[in-house]
This record gives sequence, C-alpha cells and structure tokens, in this order.
Amino acid sequence: MTSTGTAETQIVADPDVPLVRITREFDAPREKVFRAHTDPELVVQWQGPNGMEARVEHFDCRTGGSYRYVHTQDGQEYGFHGCFHEVRPSELIVQTFTYEGFPDGVALERLVLEELPGNRTRLTATSLVDSFEGRDAFLASGMDTGVREGYQRLDALLAR
Repeated sequence: MTSTGTAETQIVADPDVPLVRITREFDAPREKVFRAHTDPELVVQWQGPNGMEARVEHFDCRTGGSYRYVHTQDGQEYGFHGCFHEVRPSELIVQTFTYEGFPDGVALERLVLEELPGNRTRLTATSLVDSFEGRDAFLASGMDTGVREGYQRLDALLAR
C-alpha cells in the first residue's frame, strides 16, 4: 500500500488466532525482494531496527536449512535462530523463528511474495505463536518498529 511515495507497513494481530500478519508492498520485482530475504550479505543490510548492527552466524536458506543471526547495540547481543521448512524461489519461505532471549517462544512464519503490475511486489508475512500472551509479548517487544525501519532500509537497498 502506498501513499505519497512512501510504502506503508501494515501489522495486524488476528483476533481469533495468536498470529501477527505483516503486509507491505515494494517498488521492485519479486525476484529482487526474494533475494534480499535469502542472501545473508543483503539481509544484514536491512533487517532489524535502526541503530542495531546485524551479523549472520550461518544462513542456509533452502528447504531443510537453518539460520542464526545476532543483532548488537550498545554492547548487548540479541540472537535469533530457526529452520527453513520450505523455500520456493521468488515465491515462499516457511521457517521457524526463535528469539534466544525467550527460547520457549517458537514462531512458525510464512512469507509469501506476490507479483504486482508495474514490477512491484506484495509481501505478506505471518507469524503464528503458541498463545495470545506470546503474540502480545511479541508485539509489545517493539518488533513493529524493527519491521517498519527494516523495510524502509530494504526500500533503499532495492532502489540501488
């Protein structure tokens, strides 16, 4: 969704299921948006909130692969890891996601990329957690800021 040239990130908590849905459109072809999500050298350039540095420990983005990355800020480290359950080039990524600060909170995430007219792409990502409390804690953690700021940096990366 765009307004005055700036893309809007929609983050919605489902009222019936402990799920968060993120929708965002990009002014770039689907293949380019997919690559930015699967190439670790690109992922570290845009993922996470402003002011945090990211480093990839490992990133094997294929069906059956896994990942671990770390965000750092002011000497603090925040680790994340998961497994890729299904990866279909330029179309779909299904993965688990765990913030290591809450190791029991495993989310099942699904990212779908839809081709739009004019060489644009719609991203729809869902994160399903095990409880409404877990979902609400996920939202209260400031993840919305990190998602919005990261997608703004992704816009700049895709424009290059």
